[in-house]
Amino acid sequence: MTDTNRTNFIRQIIDADLACGKHQSVCTRFPPEPNGYLHIGHAKSIVLNFGIAEDYGGVCNLRFDDTNPHKENVEFVESIKTDVRWLGYDWGERLYFASDYFEQLYGFAVELIQKDLAYVCDLSAEETRARRGTLTEPGQDSPYRNRSVEENLDLFRRMRAGEFPDGSRTLRAKIDMAAPNINLRDPVLYRIRHGVIHHQTGNAWCLYPTYDYTHPISDALEGITHSLCTLEFEDHRPLYDWCVHNVSVPSKPRQIEFSRLNLEYTVMSKRLLTQLVEEGIVAGWDDPRMPTIAGLRRRGFTPGAVREFCERIGVTKADNLVEMGMLESAIRDDLDRNAPRAMAVLQPLKVVLTNLPDDAPAQITAQNHPKREDMGTRALPFGAELYIDRQDFAEDPPKGFKRLVPGGEVRLRNAYVIRCDEVLKDDAGTVTELRCSVDPKTLGRNPEGRKVKGVIHWVSATHGVAATVRLYDRLFSVPQPGGAGRDFRADLNPASLRTLTDCVLEPALAAAPPGTRYQFEREGYFVVDADGTPEALVFNRTVTLRDTWGKRQAGGA
Repeated sequence: MTDTNRTNFIRQIIDADLACGKHQSVCTRFPPEPNGYLHIGHAKSIVLNFGIAEDYGGVCNLRFDDTNPHKENVEFVESIKTDVRWLGYDWGERLYFASDYFEQLYGFAVELIQKDLAYVCDLSAEETRARRGTLTEPGQDSPYRNRSVEENLDLFRRMRAGEFPDGSRTLRAKIDMAAPNINLRDPVLYRIRHGVIHHQTGNAWCLYPTYDYTHPISDALEGITHSLCTLEFEDHRPLYDWCVHNVSVPSKPRQIEFSRLNLEYTVMSKRLLTQLVEEGIVAGWDDPRMPTIAGLRRRGFTPGAVREFCERIGVTKADNLVEMGMLESAIRDDLDRNAPRAMAVLQPLKVVLTNLPDDAPAQITAQNHPKREDMGTRALPFGAELYIDRQDFAEDPPKGFKRLVPGGEVRLRNAYVIRCDEVLKDDAGTVTELRCSVDPKTLGRNPEGRKVKGVIHWVSATHGVAATVRLYDRLFSVPQPGGAGRDFRADLNPASLRTLTDCVLEPALAAAPPGTRYQFEREGYFVVDADGTPEALVFNRTVTLRDTWGKRQAGGA
């Protein structure tokens, strides 16, 4: 039975079905179309379908809806498998393709024709749309609606044999052209598509079923008990039920709709995401600014954070717009608990310690996590020449500045208190180096009780490793891109990517494999990108330490 802390209307329906004996077990499915990479909205569906099956001791099938081969390919199939596995789910032996059922689907279409519930129509797509009617006016019967069963069977067989060109004929359900629900006005069940090589069936077919016909029958053939769909399919449910009730399938699944995920500062339409990729606006489907699961993974998101986000937003019938801050909060919470700390100087400014004692340690011991002793410690090379971040020094400091200033003091994280004694500049007046002195009695965690206002991070200039750091931000500058009829590209955030090429990191990070996540102290959470090498590291920023977007949008610092 369902966990009362995670209950929702879908789980209540399942509980009732099991309690009354309608079902003895639960079988769900995740049915992606392999025409692009999955995005965070699909993650909600994955977590829901696989999570429900897991909680009820049932099974969840992975089934590819591959009925539009001109838009689909093996790359998308494999990326979907990778994403589902990455989220922590396993379909075991229950991997299916809608194309597995093409022969059976064809047979069920013949059954509908034999029952005089389907007919071959010669109207073009434009003519069919023109006769469909409106929400207030009924449609008009096709002039081919009353063909005999024998003629329809003959034409349908010849359609499969490839005798007719694309668009010349379709198979339509014979339901009701005056139905209030437009989806029941003799919908198309099959269309002709020549010259397409299907990624599973090759050129075996030139006749392809529509989604609205394929999906319910595939569910029924697999014994799906609860077919969970997003709200845009609610008006299609009567057609779903019509299909499974009018052919001799072995089970009668139930379709249940829930609200899709709409997320601020991004687009969730596959068409628009494809446009971003094909126009080169982003660097591929796994660009860390994309809402794709591949993009989130490359940005440093964890499977646990994505699953937690999906649980937090819940499952309802009401459409809503989820704040990007909720997704960012989920990954911050995860990485705050689990990411080891490291020091990285993103905008280096050299510091020379002029009076470093002869007995100063060559290494400083630092905790890998301030709250988790189990994560151990690490040794940081230390010496007279260091790098600090340029933003941690100001000649003319603003009010409230608590870092290094001429004549002022700060503590180097885990090391000494230092005082800035001299500022060196180049001919253009740019600060190039700071000469500082240390208080030799202040090594470590404030042994002398010295209080200074600021603590800054640092990296050894001798031992630090060079790195490129990409500072990713939200891809769009407004919560709802393309609103009010605008071209969504007009809302792109020009500052969504800033690349820093002269960063210096503590040397241990050179051995970190791609996908390793860290908190760069005082900078944010970052992940090793596969683009780099140990000799040329590349890190991507996952998220800042706190939500600074609202403050920046309001004109804050």
